[in-house]
Amino acid sequence: MRRCFTGFVVLLLALACKPSPENGTVSCGYPAIFPDYIGVTIPVNIAPLNFDVTERGADRVTAVVAGTNGDTLHCSSGDKTVRFPLKKWSALLKANSGDSLLITVSVRHNGKRIVFRPFPVYVSDDSIDYGIVFRHIAPGYEVYSKMGIYERELSSFRQKPVYENTLIPQTCVNCHSFRQASPDSFVLHVRGEKGGTVLQQNGILRYLETKTDSTAGAFSYPCWHPSGKYIVFSINRTFQSFHVTREDRVEVFDRVADIVVYDVQRNKVIDTGLLTTEDHETYPVFSADGRILYFCSAPAMNMPADYKKLRYNLCRISFNPQDGTFGTEIETVIDAVALGKSIAMPVPSCDGRYIMFSIMDYGTFPINHREADLALLNMETMEWHIPQAINSNDVESYHSWSSNSRWVVFASRRRDGLFVHPYFAHVSSNGITGKPFMLPQRNPQQFYDRLIYSYNCPEFVSGPVRLDLRQLERKANAMDKEQVGYESL
Repeated sequence: MRRCFTGFVVLLLALACKPSPENGTVSCGYPAIFPDYIGVTIPVNIAPLNFDVTERGADRVTAVVAGTNGDTLHCSSGDKTVRFPLKKWSALLKANSGDSLLITVSVRHNGKRIVFRPFPVYVSDDSIDYGIVFRHIAPGYEVYSKMGIYERELSSFRQKPVYENTLIPQTCVNCHSFRQASPDSFVLHVRGEKGGTVLQQNGILRYLETKTDSTAGAFSYPCWHPSGKYIVFSINRTFQSFHVTREDRVEVFDRVADIVVYDVQRNKVIDTGLLTTEDHETYPVFSADGRILYFCSAPAMNMPADYKKLRYNLCRISFNPQDGTFGTEIETVIDAVALGKSIAMPVPSCDGRYIMFSIMDYGTFPINHREADLALLNMETMEWHIPQAINSNDVESYHSWSSNSRWVVFASRRRDGLFVHPYFAHVSSNGITGKPFMLPQRNPQQFYDRLIYSYNCPEFVSGPVRLDLRQLERKANAMDKEQVGYESL
């Protein structure tokens, strides 16, 4: 990547900082744009990086995108929004895959033309998956009103609902999960009087009743086994307590948190006993090879009185996918408690080389902790660090890996401290993270300024998701649910 680009940049910047009466006044500074795409690394198959020029008093925007091979793309706008044609943008990315683009922005200001310093965009030849699936939810805490699970194609601006809670009134929907980004194998929960767990695999839709007489509640946070034979779930009794300070709004905590494995074919919960203790075990995930179960664990506390003392370590236990049995010892991978920190939401990369997790001062729900950062654990060296490139002064959480392990998507409140928006970052083979970029939109500033929903739990998918909504509606209204069985090891 970036071959021959350095000389190209130096030459253009040298020319750009010389006054030119024919072309207008030249500025040596970058333009103020939203979203900030200056210096980002993008996949070769991403939608156009449309942006708004936010320079005060500027209008009549022109942008010229130049590839290192000589190709250019011109775009002019009567307002402040730069919109690139989809087909021409896609062709330009393909022609410069593994290389770079240089974008020159000019505006009219007080009757004069101002040309800004060209800024680079690096085009990785690491492609990104077909799309992401996420939940749209209002940033409230007591009433969920309208919400849904949606799918967004990443090479375009196409978006469609997968499930909206208006289908079955007075329900909530959450915790969608896909098996290795497959749109054909997924699970999600419908909460409410007619609620249940939706499980679809190989075109077969099932509606499950997951609470049993031997477990503390219904299924919560899921993760598929790579084989598709199992899904690991936590079982959480979750509560929330409200703060009176402006910075901290709400604390979400568990009074009970256990982990069980669900055998998809036998329709049974497998309980090892080691993961259903008085301690809090939560956020379970299988390793890429399916032989280790990672999770977060904390000793039970007097909640909510001791909420600032609640801290979770990253732990693991071996798993035998042949018969669904566990090892006999739990190992602490990262002793976060000793560091005065708490770990949540470990997510292994699909190639098994890394685990990305949230780290914060205390607690179990990072999306409500402004200090929450994303951290990266190298599974070969077992060393971890907090990549400064992808973190901000506000929340980073709800992260997911692409199927080729070269991209992560995560949710952040960095824009306004209130709404959660999706950002993408490149992760090189040696674990170096690039500058994140915001999910592209056709009219970005207008879209994000008017959006009244947060993006919750973005997760990659390799193709369009198809859910038979009529069949789901019939099953829910008829309370036609399969009762999950229970087996103690």
